[in-house]
Amino acid sequence: MKIISDIGELRDQLRGQNRASFVPTMGNLHEGHLSLMRLARQHGDPVVASIFVNRLQFGPNEDFDSYPRTMQADIEKLEKEGVYVLFAPTEKDLYPQPQEYRVEPPNQLGNILEGEFRPGFFQGVCTVVLKLFSCVQPKVAVFGKKDYQQLMIIRQMAKQFALPVDIVPAETIRAEDGLALSSRNTYLSIDERREAPELQKLLQQVREQVIGLKQQSPEELKKIEAGALETLTKRGWRPDYIAIRLQSDLATPSNTALDAKESLVILTAAKLGKTRLIDNLEI
Repeated sequence: MKIISDIGELRDQLRGQNRASFVPTMGNLHEGHLSLMRLARQHGDPVVASIFVNRLQFGPNEDFDSYPRTMQADIEKLEKEGVYVLFAPTEKDLYPQPQEYRVEPPNQLGNILEGEFRPGFFQGVCTVVLKLFSCVQPKVAVFGKKDYQQLMIIRQMAKQFALPVDIVPAETIRAEDGLALSSRNTYLSIDERREAPELQKLLQQVREQVIGLKQQSPEELKKIEAGALETLTKRGWRPDYIAIRLQSDLATPSNTALDAKESLVILTAAKLGKTRLIDNLEI
């Protein structure tokens, strides 16, 4: 595996590789990331990964400085997966001058849910992903469904900019107890790690409640959301949101959409101690 930090060197290395499959990451790799590498290999060749902790997507009081960085261990894992190139730029490599041009997702998708509680997050994500696409120029890029809203925004960005990149979604990889794998799980204390799977269990209960409704309506869905928020709070969580939305655009379901049996998804973000966890479950 070649490890490259310079954009020009990366392009030279990938010149003529018009079927490259790309997996962008922020490092601290776990089995979820490695499953993305394997899926990438099914959709293109060679597989290119990147590791870059992107300052632009972190808020002023978030964990940019403390985000776990485990480069040597990550390199060993990627080598075992047969990754062809690891693009590991420094901030000076990727942002040689201040990144004044930014990509702003539309308000109706970028300023709800995660965008509401993490202002500027999706602007930072879109900006770095577009720049990474420009550097790697892949045919395919793989993103996990754990970051459900992020996946949707990146897919729409690629479509609207007519980028020659196919966005491939990957199912969420979970621990045996149901907790979605995440680099931030390492922040959890022993007791918090025991409690953390309750988030997914609650989403499963919400799904059963929605399916069990005789007549779905926006009012009934709001009652279910409120009950789930109360349950989390009583267990000691600090939830940002539990939202039942349309899979198609993450809009709040209308009576018309519910009558048409449009597919739904439950999304949540909540803090357990100092750790903020996100998860989702399609209905």
